[in-house]
Amino acid sequence: MVVEHLIRAAASLRDDVGPIGSRLVSEGSVDVCYNPLEYAWDVHEAYLARMGGGGARTVVLGMNPGPHGMGQMGIPFAATSVVRELLGITDIPVNEPEAADPRRPVVGLDYPREEVSGTRLWGLLAEHYGNADTIASSVFLVNHCPLMLFSGPRAANITPDKVGGSTARALLERCDQHLHEVVSVLDAERVIGVGKFAESRARAALGGGSVEVVGCWHPSPASPLANRNGGADWRANVRAVLP
Repeated sequence: MVVEHLIRAAASLRDDVGPIGSRLVSEGSVDVCYNPLEYAWDVHEAYLARMGGGGARTVVLGMNPGPHGMGQMGIPFAATSVVRELLGITDIPVNEPEAADPRRPVVGLDYPREEVSGTRLWGLLAEHYGNADTIASSVFLVNHCPLMLFSGPRAANITPDKVGGSTARALLERCDQHLHEVVSVLDAERVIGVGKFAESRARAALGGGSVEVVGCWHPSPASPLANRNGGADWRANVRAVLP
């Protein structure tokens, strides 16, 4: 039943945020909006079935899809080798995004470039827990916002915290609601925000309740904290909050 509830919650989020993303584009807040829960739904559903029913009581919360990860495959912190070898998800086609931008092509599960944040985070989880089943019994990964936003001449990836206005607030509020749903379905005891933004959204959405909210450093290769001491400090920081 847990997996079915997670699938219904994700499908509802998918359908609700699509029009919000279109409004962000029409208003000029961003140039392009992709909804991986739509064009990569079959892969995302397979991910929920694979990792959502293991009994995890800790949610690991990311911010939004990256163009080389969830933006390609519909899985939080996805990386091609991780999805194929650790999660065992293969041979599921991914569609074209609505209003696809040629500067940001979507390949799907055969995407040739690895998402560094994904290889770091899932790699640490595999090192810490073992196989996918043991990971699923301990933590469940989800992104706060499922939309991928681009702007500028090079279609730069825009994180939700960089977008203002009432439509952006409506997007974040709907994503907060989904986080509530995920926490409720899993009967989660802890949410780990990966990076300051995810942690702040979790605190805003869940503050005052019984769920513990903590944070850890983001594994982005652009983060000095993630790269310090060859990544050893980042690994220690994350391990300190893992169940």
